Amino acid sequence: MRIRATAAALSGALAISALAIPAAQAADVPGAGAATARLSPFVAQSPAVTGADETRGDTKITNVTVNGGKDIVVGTSLKKTYTVSVTATDPDGIYDGYAFLWHGTDLDSRTGVDGAMTPSAKHGSCKQVNATTATCSVTLVADPDSTIYGNRLAGRWHVYAAAVGKDGDLTVRNTYKSGWVKRASKLTTDAGPEPVKKGASLTVTGALSRANWDTDKYGAYGQQSVQLQFRKQGASSYSTVKTVTSDSRGNLRTTVKASADGYWRYVFAGTATSSVATSTSDYVDVK
Repeated sequence: MRIRATAAALSGALAISALAIPAAQAADVPGAGAATARLSPFVAQSPAVTGADETRGDTKITNVTVNGGKDIVVGTSLKKTYTVSVTATDPDGIYDGYAFLWHGTDLDSRTGVDGAMTPSAKHGSCKQVNATTATCSVTLVADPDSTIYGNRLAGRWHVYAAAVGKDGDLTVRNTYKSGWVKRASKLTTDAGPEPVKKGASLTVTGALSRANWDTDKYGAYGQQSVQLQFRKQGASSYSTVKTVTSDSRGNLRTTVKASADGYWRYVFAGTATSSVATSTSDYVDVK
């Protein structure tokens, strides 16, 4: 008995995936019939149209992990390769697991999807946890030249997940969970004068920018709260001194009192569409 998972890219970034038993092999599956011969919830046509969530039998998805639980951060030129892992269980064991990310409002609609990242492999790479459970992984690519083609795609993406048991049972979830795809942010820090007298004013400047997927360049990120942090020489951790707001051009500027030798840096906590960023620290010698 063989159960195949296939993926076909359609219309550029928009793609579909299918889980199906070939008709010639359907008879090998216990309890197979006309309904079993078509396990696919997807209709292979362009533009892509899918069916609703579906469960047949006792196959269950127990966990899905996107990029190791971290945000998918994409700049302006380099591709970001990441893994989606599907853990599933079935009393007869797991044959395959599959996943992809899609952006939009409704995977069932011809017009409800405006972006997708799908694997090129026809099957997930499965590792058996025990006789009934396996974790199957697929590799996806976020490419600013193709799959990430505009700022509107920054933010929450839906995760489609599916699994097939060795007995032909399956489960499909159009949105099992969410993953975050964010525009890469950058920060700089410059503290001066150097050296500075103890108790004198120290000016700390910097700039916050982020990837613009519409222009493939980095641009100013204004009106954002950024933390100014300091680590005294010999200390093991930074402490936050104050919060500074970037101006319309992304510039940061504030003044503090110089008290001890140490390292200054800016830290940006990120937003729903932009990644966290930490600048390279700038050491200041206090005389």
